[in-house]
Amino acid sequence: MSGHERVESQGCPHCAGREIVGWGRSRSVARFRCKSCGRTFNALTQTPMAHLRKRECWLDHAQAMIEGKSLAKTAQFCGVHPTTAFRWRHRFLGAPAADKPRKLEGVVEADETFILESFKGRWSDLPRKARKRGGSARHRGLHPDNIPVLVARDRKGATFDAVLLQDDSASIGAALAGVVTCENHLIGDGGKPLAAFARKAKIPFHAVPSPGKPAPEAPHLHLNNVNAYHSRLKQWLSRFHGVATKNLPNYLGWRRALEAWDRQITPQNWIKSAIGAGPYQQLTL
Repeated sequence: MSGHERVESQGCPHCAGREIVGWGRSRSVARFRCKSCGRTFNALTQTPMAHLRKRECWLDHAQAMIEGKSLAKTAQFCGVHPTTAFRWRHRFLGAPAADKPRKLEGVVEADETFILESFKGRWSDLPRKARKRGGSARHRGLHPDNIPVLVARDRKGATFDAVLLQDDSASIGAALAGVVTCENHLIGDGGKPLAAFARKAKIPFHAVPSPGKPAPEAPHLHLNNVNAYHSRLKQWLSRFHGVATKNLPNYLGWRRALEAWDRQITPQNWIKSAIGAGPYQQLTL
């Protein structure tokens, strides 16, 4: 999807009007005018990429993000300052963090995983002693030091995830509302919060007590899909030596976009994700 296609599909970013005409170019970027409100704009207007400079470096930065380079290596690769590389990273991740499937189809596997809470980048008022290079969890699973992350995947590979305020049925219900419905068959590990959500939403629920070992009479009821995603996510996150909890949704969106684009991942497509035309959004435009 090009910038022109995105403008035609989404309309005016100011009033959502659909009567759009070309309005010349500015700094090699096509501009448009809305007949409804009379305002002009381009494909970057009101996106996280608006007013971002050094466009000649964007494709290099996108390639560095595809490869998962560190900030230092990204800065060197793009020829920018490390602080610029950091700001760009999160500008490039603003739209992918929100690019999620609106609805999952068929059989859905859902399970929580836990990411160690981190105050990385914070220099004062820490509620505890700082850890070195990310540190490691003192306790596995549900614990105040661990942040619950819910991941739900259907058998087509569409992935929905959310950082939960608490690992309870209310938080799960708020996250999955409309995404998993009574039309789905939900599979979980038997945890009470997920089961309570399914019961309240009247969603067929199947508890699998032994992930990876489906019963012979029901080989399709398993959590291999979502557990494999958990493994890939944590292995990929390990290169960052801890992710600041406040930035965790951005990193989840980063990984989700990489998997959704799959073999179609290119710097050009990564730029599309950054301006709000990611793989899941394109399905609903």
